[in-house]
Amino acid sequence: AVAIIGANGAGKTTLLKTVAGVIRPRSGKVVFDKRETHGLAPEGVVGLGCSLVPEGRHVFPTMTVKENLVLGAYPLRRRKRSSVETAANLKEVHELFPILKERETQLAGTLSGGQQQMLAIGRALMSKPKLLMMDEPSLGVAPLVVRDIYKAVARLKANGLTILLVEQNARAALAVADRGYVIETGQIVLEGTSQELADNQEVQRAYLGKEYERIDE
Repeated sequence: AVAIIGANGAGKTTLLKTVAGVIRPRSGKVVFDKRETHGLAPEGVVGLGCSLVPEGRHVFPTMTVKENLVLGAYPLRRRKRSSVETAANLKEVHELFPILKERETQLAGTLSGGQQQMLAIGRALMSKPKLLMMDEPSLGVAPLVVRDIYKAVARLKANGLTILLVEQNARAALAVADRGYVIETGQIVLEGTSQELADNQEVQRAYLGKEYERIDE
């Protein structure tokens, strides 16, 4: 798990959108799993195993919770995976976020902000990604729910999923990540293990404020 932290406007979301194929890089290249992906459309990137949980969640409000999740499994259908695998993935998402099972017939737009964030994460997981990118998962979410979400992230990491996490909430991000990068105006200005960044006085002054606590599953 790698955290990208920085102030608003530093380029964090732009970075993830570029990896996801939503934005084309002006120079350089993006390589995922030994394959150059910067020429692919977003659905092609997802098909290779790279899923994005976007900032603001962007669930489909007039569709049910279950419909949102099943839609996330569309890449599996394109790869001619069976409905049995889709059902298995749905079960895993329900185990991670039981509330989504309880609310599966509810319209996504009527969920709370935290529940919508869980739904957005679950939808991305339905494609069975190798890399899960998350953009500001704590944004607009109550503190207690943020902790539940990050416990789920820690569980995903423990199960072997690679995670690229973008956050303004540096304390939450560093508490679950192994390594981190600080960016300012599109440039990496600091990097190191999460503990090294947490111990850095500049990072503490600019992003942490208080002593942080590790989040384990």
